[in-house]
Amino acid sequence: MKKLLVMAAILLGAVTANAQNEVGQLSIAPTVGVNYAKITTDKQKFNTFFELGANAEYGVTEKLGVTAGLFYSFQGSKDDGGAGKKTETSYINVPILANYYVWNGLAVKAGVQPGYLLKAEYDGHDVKKDAKKFDLGIPVGVSYEVSDIVFDLRYVFGLTKVNKKNALMNKEGKNQVIQFTVGYKFKL
Repeated sequence: MKKLLVMAAILLGAVTANAQNEVGQLSIAPTVGVNYAKITTDKQKFNTFFELGANAEYGVTEKLGVTAGLFYSFQGSKDDGGAGKKTETSYINVPILANYYVWNGLAVKAGVQPGYLLKAEYDGHDVKKDAKKFDLGIPVGVSYEVSDIVFDLRYVFGLTKVNKKNALMNKEGKNQVIQFTVGYKFKL
């Protein structure tokens, strides 16, 4: 079993040897993924949604890259009280991140993510007028690139309240999102 693990590690290292950040290189990665999201209020629990979009990355140094993305992101939460009611929101998110490459293809990342509300529903009813149109979050995470396929795991800490004047669901919650995406990186 140990030999199998060592062989797998060596093969993985060989495959990722070309997954380096190149200075001055611009790339784009169309991406799809899953959001595990909730609004941080009492009696709310995580719900599963999806997102899709793309990231563009510029290699500043061999260890540092800067990315900017554009994503259509479904978020929200569901009631924990057994009522089964859901809050569903959708945003256009624009994450801007610094990627620090710690090892071949492995990067840690952090930045800022403004979002623009497109839709807000509670229990199937349109409540967009009760929701704030702008959302701001701090994404932190890791990504791993193997053969131009990028696996990305992020946690987004919401900084702004979702609701206007405590209206949506009568709560004052912020978005909290765990994102897992997969993309394919094209060098331009």
